[in-house]
Amino acid sequence: MRIIETVSEMQQQADDWRRAGKRIGFVPTMGYFHEGHLMLMRKVRGEADMVVASIFVNPAQFGPNEDLATYPRDLDRDLRLAGEVGVDVAFVPQVGEIYPDGYQTYVEVTKVTAPLCGRSRPLFFRGVATVVVKLFHIVKPHVAFFGEKDYQQLVTIRRMVKDLNLDIEILGHPIVREPDDLAMSSRNKYLTPEQRPLALRLSRALKAARARVALGERNGSVILKEVRELLDAGGEVRIDYAELRDPATMEEVGSVDGPSLLALAVFVGTTRLIDNCILRPAA
Repeated sequence: MRIIETVSEMQQQADDWRRAGKRIGFVPTMGYFHEGHLMLMRKVRGEADMVVASIFVNPAQFGPNEDLATYPRDLDRDLRLAGEVGVDVAFVPQVGEIYPDGYQTYVEVTKVTAPLCGRSRPLFFRGVATVVVKLFHIVKPHVAFFGEKDYQQLVTIRRMVKDLNLDIEILGHPIVREPDDLAMSSRNKYLTPEQRPLALRLSRALKAARARVALGERNGSVILKEVRELLDAGGEVRIDYAELRDPATMEEVGSVDGPSLLALAVFVGTTRLIDNCILRPAA
């Protein structure tokens, strides 16, 4: 596996591949790999001739009181794991390569980013859209994979690609979970042994909602009331949001009359965790 650290070298490599008729697949990451990241890399291998994974903790998507400085990092381990799953190039730029001195250009996607994480983290999606479009111009992929755990992010990237006429196929991959059903996340590292059981309320609440809908419930208020009760049972967890949204537009929905995104975000101690599922009405 080749390691590339500069924009110019990565662009040259992408140009060489494209001239040779190679199809480029891309997985953008912030590193500290877990099985969810590695699954994306395995999947993109089936869609492309050459696979690039980027490792870049993007400062533009962190707010002033968020965990940029403490975000988990282990570059040596990440590079080893990426090589083991068949990544051809790891693109590992420094901050100055992506945001040189005097940087002042940002990309904003508006409506789909307004609720949920966009409401709680007002800088987040501007930072995500900006770095992703820059990475697309650097890596020049034909196809890119994103995880569905960050569902609103996936919708945002798809909207941006469509709006900006970018010739890139965006594919999502279902949430990869730990054996105890916690959605895999680099931030799970922050959880203490005492907090881990509290974090499992997310997946339990999603399961309960799916069961309720399978029995014929469609009223969003009824579903969300039970979800919030399960998240809040016993305290010690602070709910950021628990909402039903249209999975394409991110608009709020009041009933599960078609596929509906149930999106959750909670704080377990100081750790913010998200999870989601698509609810489908009983036939």
